[in-house]
Amino acid sequence: EGGVLTEAVRRRPYQVILFDEVEKAHSDVFNVLLQVLDDGRLTDGKGRVVSFKNTVIIMTSNLGSEWFAEAREADEEEVKKKIEDVIRQHFRPEFFNRIDDIIVFHRLSREEIEKIVEIQLRNLAKVVAERGITLTWTPEVLRRLAARGYDPTFGARPLKRLIQKVIADTLAEQILAGNLASGDHAEITPDEENEDFEIRKAA
Repeated sequence: EGGVLTEAVRRRPYQVILFDEVEKAHSDVFNVLLQVLDDGRLTDGKGRVVSFKNTVIIMTSNLGSEWFAEAREADEEEVKKKIEDVIRQHFRPEFFNRIDDIIVFHRLSREEIEKIVEIQLRNLAKVVAERGITLTWTPEVLRRLAARGYDPTFGARPLKRLIQKVIADTLAEQILAGNLASGDHAEITPDEENEDFEIRKAA
């Protein structure tokens, strides 16, 4: 829109360009992509030709996601073929035939979700460290957040909202109330009574 794509590539020709959930895009977007994939260049509204020869274009899609449930049990190549068939039916042949490769990503495992939780908590720990507060947590906290925040349909997306609500917001309240200050060590632990989490100043 408004030459945003061409201007970005004109200024920085070496780019990775991501089109997320491309199956939802307007047909005009596919016309633009066809020109880029076919000619390696795009003409903007001012008549300037912008080269895409040094770009990598990645498109994500949820097409065929209904086959993920079978991916654990069925043959991986068979599942990939079924997903490719769904993609082939959705996109026009001239567009599909210009895609270099299709990579199928499987659903995240519980262990992978726990790693994502840990990354999010580490990011939060960096934020509070700027206030001189050290933040730690137990392995059980990772397990519980992973169990509560993972949704088979939406994947890891709800995790960030959950951590914001039950950890970050509570932490902010503790700081604003003066319960945590510079030099303190805050620890996140499971709250056994309410099946929730507690943030308390460690001794």
